[in-house]
Amino acid sequence: MPPSSDTSPKLSNPPELQPEYTPEERSSLLQLAHEAILATLEGRPQRPFTTSSHLSELRGAFTTVYFNGQLRGCVGYPIAVLPLDRTVIETAQSAAFDDPRFVPVTLSEAQSLLVSISVLSPVMPICADDIVVGRHGLIVSRGSYRGLLLPQVPVEHGWDRITFLEQTCRKAGLPADAWKSDATIEAFTAEVFGDTGARTPERAP
Repeated sequence: MPPSSDTSPKLSNPPELQPEYTPEERSSLLQLAHEAILATLEGRPQRPFTTSSHLSELRGAFTTVYFNGQLRGCVGYPIAVLPLDRTVIETAQSAAFDDPRFVPVTLSEAQSLLVSISVLSPVMPICADDIVVGRHGLIVSRGSYRGLLLPQVPVEHGWDRITFLEQTCRKAGLPADAWKSDATIEAFTAEVFGDTGARTPERAP
């Protein structure tokens, strides 16, 4: 589903984003991701899990997997199309097995995989001047071209706001200055958590 391009109110920039998910909820989602990957590798049904109304809310999310400190996959749904628990299951499996940049994760790697989850806010239009590096993730689109970068990416690479916009345009396959003209700019925030030792996601596919 493509991101909205309507004229909804822009994202606000609160001074500090408060965690929405408790440590127990974060742990449950990470366990779901690991179990989804392991069940696929072992060719068995996923073990039953107990969810909650909060974790069953429709939310977009990205799941990133690492092995030996190296990125092994990052896949997500920027738009809320499924309950969060289901989104984590599907994106974990896709990150482990369907990211075209990497060979699929193997059973021998499974026990040492580290997982990071980014739960996204709703996507909303934003003016270029209102983008806050480290707070906002970006989606730039024009026609069938579309690129997304998570909020962590510009921080990790030391980009300023303009470079962040240019790199998101390039991710979309557009000229670096497309954000200045007819491209649509949308933004979101993300609550990011993961296994101990997991790095934050480098970039979304």
